[in-house]
Amino acid sequence: MTAPIPRDIPDLPVIPGRRTNLMPSSPPAGAVAPPARCPLTAVYRLLVALAALAAVTVEILLGGPARVLSHFTIQSTLLLAAVTLASAGRAWTARRPLPGALTGAALLYVVAAALLQHVLLADAAPAYTMTGPAAADPTGTAGTLAALAPPALHTLLPVAAVLDRLLLSPPARIRLVHAAAWLLYPTAHLVLVLAIGGLLPAGPARHLYPFQDPGRHGHPYVLGVSLLLLLALYCLALALIALDRTRPDPLRLGAKTGFRLRPPVG
Repeated sequence: MTAPIPRDIPDLPVIPGRRTNLMPSSPPAGAVAPPARCPLTAVYRLLVALAALAAVTVEILLGGPARVLSHFTIQSTLLLAAVTLASAGRAWTARRPLPGALTGAALLYVVAAALLQHVLLADAAPAYTMTGPAAADPTGTAGTLAALAPPALHTLLPVAAVLDRLLLSPPARIRLVHAAAWLLYPTAHLVLVLAIGGLLPAGPARHLYPFQDPGRHGHPYVLGVSLLLLLALYCLALALIALDRTRPDPLRLGAKTGFRLRPPVG
């Protein structure tokens, strides 16, 4: 005969001199895998950064630094070059990647500038160029570089940045608050460009973009287009955050772990 199991087990007395609360524990150092060197990723990012700097240099030589550097496309490309170059160094030396808020901002800006070019400026009349209407038409090698720079800025570099994000970068810890923070710089750039354009004398080079000319379209049109652009940028930022939260980690796909489920023996 065995004694019945009591339904209620009485509380055990506290042992003097012993602490009853549990101390927080941390995983051992061996449980966290350190970042590994990725030479191919570093070389790819280095080539992207060099291509971005080369395209910006060609545009500056053709149109002058004051006008060319004022464009959002050029500024976003320079940010992409700096972030990509720093990421290349971290991939080469096996260090932690850059913060997701920084890399996400660089990707968002360069993709937004590319969409702006292809959606609003590709069919503009007269033809839109960042170098301005007074820039000379180069020939020879300079003409070839001048013809390659716009496609590199508006198509090749944004595609390369997206591929880097999807295939070579782990999902970053981006929160929804970053989408609103990313709008601060484009909003400041838009307000500054409109203010400077209103102070310059009338002429074809007064405004950087055709849709920013109130003398041609009116102030309500310029304000409405500017607000729609900021709203579209915010939606694009939300899409980037959602994609980064749901996509798999390309660096861990196919990676082997030390735990395997085995069928019971016997």
